[in-house]
This record gives sequence, C-alpha cells and structure tokens, in this order.
Amino acid sequence: MKSIGVIAGMVLTGRHAFGNLKEKKIRTEFGQATVLISPRVAFVPRHGRDPRKYILPHMINHQANLSALKGLGIEEVVGVNSTGSLRRNLPPGSIVIPDDFIYLSGPLTVFKDRAEHVTPGLSEPLRQKLIKASRACGIDCIPTGVYWQTAGPRLETKAEIRMMAKFADLVGMTMAGEAIIAQELGLSYAAICSVDNYCHGIVRKPLTMDEIIDGARKNVDRMIRIVHQYLERSRK
Repeated sequence: MKSIGVIAGMVLTGRHAFGNLKEKKIRTEFGQATVLISPRVAFVPRHGRDPRKYILPHMINHQANLSALKGLGIEEVVGVNSTGSLRRNLPPGSIVIPDDFIYLSGPLTVFKDRAEHVTPGLSEPLRQKLIKASRACGIDCIPTGVYWQTAGPRLETKAEIRMMAKFADLVGMTMAGEAIIAQELGLSYAAICSVDNYCHGIVRKPLTMDEIIDGARKNVDRMIRIVHQYLERSRK
C-alpha cells in the first residue's frame, strides 16, 4: 500500500491531524526538507513546524519539499491551502477544488541545465478523488475554480484584486508553485482550498491578518475530514 503525500500550513500542522508522525529531515539536491511520516502519510509542513520560525511563502523551498516526497516513493500529493475569495458569491467558509491556476510571478523549476517545458496543470484523476471524498463526508465543495498565485508575503492592493477578479476565483501564495514542481517531478498533485476571507476591496470591511487566521481555523475541521476520507478511500 503506497503512502500519500500531504502539504499544508500551520493551522493543520498544529492539529496533529494524522496521528503519531515521526519527523525526518531529508536532504535533496535542492536543500533539506522536513517530512512527518507514518505508514500511510508523508506530511510536509510547508511553513515549518515552529510558529516562531515561520517560513514565509516566498521562502518556501517547493523543490526540496516535493523532491523529498518523491524520494519516499510518493506518487500522489494533496495540497491543503488557505485562500482569499475574489468574488462576492464565493464567501468565506467555502471549499474549492481548483481545476486551474495562474502564476506569473517568476521562475520556479527543478530544471537547471537542460531544456524542459512542461504544460502545467492539476491532476484530474486526483481532483476527482478529492471531490468524491468531500461528497462522501457530506461536505459541499465547489468542484472547479481558478487559483491566482501571488509572490507574497504582502497582501494585494485593491487595484490588483480588481484585475485578478477578471480571470480567477481565488488568490493565494503557495498552491501553483507546488503544482508546477510536482508536475516537473512526475507527481500527481491536486489541492483542497479553504476560502478564509474576502480579498482586499471585495467587501467594504478592511482585510486584516487576524481575519485570515480566524477564517482558516474555522474551516480546518472540514478540511481534515476530507483528507481523511480521501486516505480511507485510497486504501480500497
């Protein structure tokens, strides 16, 4: 039975969502990655384990994280992501399984000395597994959506949000980078996105970091249920 890779942020990391995991430091050609391992799950805390040493989005070593998972024999990777909504009709508390993304911020690749050009995307078979897992839990999810990745760590201006809203539904700082590197490494990758807040300017109330963190905490139990259901269904 193959293990499943999961990558998530601090809210999920602090919940011990996958039981007793053993920490392992794995060296890759791209640097060191921290992976928490059980017989069933290889979990990467994308922002680190220590809130006092939080890894900012633009400093995350996606290449090392995904290479470490591949070295462990992982074939499927699920990202659990916090996002902001670009649309009034996509309220905080929603869960989206995106089917595409936009990432225009800069170079991100595992290739160093040869011409390789992947056509990026998300794994449709894995997306469908996550959608079915959500429905099996009785949790409504939105089965499509476009994720726009910004470089971070700052939030977006109102003008930037107005532009993004013409082309995308969600905004975040990590998922597209993970998806690109996963595909370059030959890994299947899809994501569950928690909508934790309206983006800056979508509603009148000014956006704060406290609001974002509070929104993420409110949705975390449902996200864990979906991932557990996906894991259970993957055993069959």
